[in-house]
Amino acid sequence: MVQSSSPVLAGFTGQVRLFPLPNVVLLPHVVQPLHIFEPRYCELLEDALATDRLIALVRLEAGWERDYECRPPIAPVACLGRIAAHQRTPEGTHKILLQGVRRAAIQRELPTARAFRQAEVDLLDDFYPPSGAATRPVTQRRLIDLARQLLRDKTALQSQLDELLASRISLGVLTDIFGFTLGLDSTFKQRLLAEWNVDRRATLLIENLSQHIAHTQRGVALNQSRFPPAFSLN
Repeated sequence: MVQSSSPVLAGFTGQVRLFPLPNVVLLPHVVQPLHIFEPRYCELLEDALATDRLIALVRLEAGWERDYECRPPIAPVACLGRIAAHQRTPEGTHKILLQGVRRAAIQRELPTARAFRQAEVDLLDDFYPPSGAATRPVTQRRLIDLARQLLRDKTALQSQLDELLASRISLGVLTDIFGFTLGLDSTFKQRLLAEWNVDRRATLLIENLSQHIAHTQRGVALNQSRFPPAFSLN
């Protein structure tokens, strides 16, 4: 099991509550609004709020509709998130902001008497291959240039991008933030989530964004996501 020095994960045992959702992928370093109303996930949330505030958001695999009420198949890599904010609605449902903390490879699901699913995971830290050190600054500049092209007509987002870059964040963090906010589909986001090698993740993202730009130049608009994204429903 990969241990972490992060204070958020102090005492982390490797066991997580699973929150499976279709077409929603959380990445580390970003925040996803969620509206929770199903009884089993309200129970999951109450348990998290009473203890470590951690939830592993995981994408449901294709065909989940046939077995949604039980245990449909899930992606092999989830994102462990921490509840950053919580609001209970008058209807008894919940709105939360879930902040991505770390990639989590699911090793096995655990037997449980609870209404929600649980699993044992290994945490995945970003891996920076020594062989990529020399070209990494060029890769980062290329990624930033592509993001600027996609956000050319969005002044507010350009300002946020400038603030982001002023903080001198790492390539790994940058790929996660861009992967989450630039309107990519959930299947591709899951590929980014599953890739803990930062250089390979950046290459995947650059190739995808380059294709989007080529499409927009031919008159096919990119379906950019709202920033911040809207609440997702369970």
